Amino acid sequence: MSANLPASSQTVTGPATASTRASTDTTTEAETKDCVLVEAINMALHYEMAHDPTVVVLGEDVASNGGVFRATLDLQQAFGAERVRDTPLAEGLIAGLSVGMATQGLKPIAEIQFMGFMFAALEQLICHAARMRNRTRGRLTCPLVVRMPFGGGIHAPEHHSESTEALLAHIPGLRVVIPSSATRAYGLLLAAIREPDPVIFLEPKRIYRAQAQRICNDGQALPLDTCFTLREGEDLSLISWGALISECTQVADQLHEQGISVELIDVATVSPLDMTTILQSVAKTGRCVIAHEAPKSGGIGGEIAAQLAEHALLDLKAPVLRVAGYDTVMPYAKKEALYLPGVEDIHSAIQEVLAFG
Repeated sequence: MSANLPASSQTVTGPATASTRASTDTTTEAETKDCVLVEAINMALHYEMAHDPTVVVLGEDVASNGGVFRATLDLQQAFGAERVRDTPLAEGLIAGLSVGMATQGLKPIAEIQFMGFMFAALEQLICHAARMRNRTRGRLTCPLVVRMPFGGGIHAPEHHSESTEALLAHIPGLRVVIPSSATRAYGLLLAAIREPDPVIFLEPKRIYRAQAQRICNDGQALPLDTCFTLREGEDLSLISWGALISECTQVADQLHEQGISVELIDVATVSPLDMTTILQSVAKTGRCVIAHEAPKSGGIGGEIAAQLAEHALLDLKAPVLRVAGYDTVMPYAKKEALYLPGVEDIHSAIQEVLAFG
């Protein structure tokens, strides 16, 4: 069943999944209010916990403190200490405990405080959560969501600014989802919680409080495994996800004033990739630029470019270009802006691609 999208200019193409089922709630007057991205996450958590008693939340400081970014604010007050629990500073414990709960009838939502702290949890996520369905030949599933703030832009020290989504996307059995706005955070998180298999939910903290959007708290999920075509275009396909969608939108607006029509696509689920939507877009425009914050080497952009070379080479009028972070450790605050791709970088790459032919 396809989910109803929030009112906006976006269109959605690509396959929907079972996780997009609408809520069974019959309430006719759902709360509607303006929310920034982190508030939308909190709203989705409140909604699903209220409607599904098997959903539990755990992590460092998520209960009494409401999380370091306040994404879990007031959850313990609403649902009690049995369902919203603080844990020790032990990411391996958080992940392992979540896997155990997920295989025994609960739906844990675990928070890793920053993406750079996830490495102690990878053994549990890769060797157990991702393999549970295959290992048990379908007898057990692992309906687990791991939330992680990721990316740079908040002047944080090392281990707080990584963008290593490609590492997680390489693991069969893990779904990797990245919202780029409040409306998509709300709908995609609901879908992730309702999935029977593990979902890594990466939250671009640079835009946690960047822009408010009107959200109806009606429990309507958005489809996973699906790109969102945010604007139609004819001259070039601009592919991105997460916080960089903001810069890509600015570039598309600037080029529109110059008479250049950009098709902007938010990948949203970086694993598995919805290449159908991307291929259809490139077949129409003939040109493509991919923008992501993570280091260029081994990034998701390289995978998209490789698939375009395999399946759309004859449609391309110019080389596919990637705008990405450097193959270095994210620098400290004074140099952070030099590392992060910006509007000028994206604009320059597009002009280079448009110069062909």
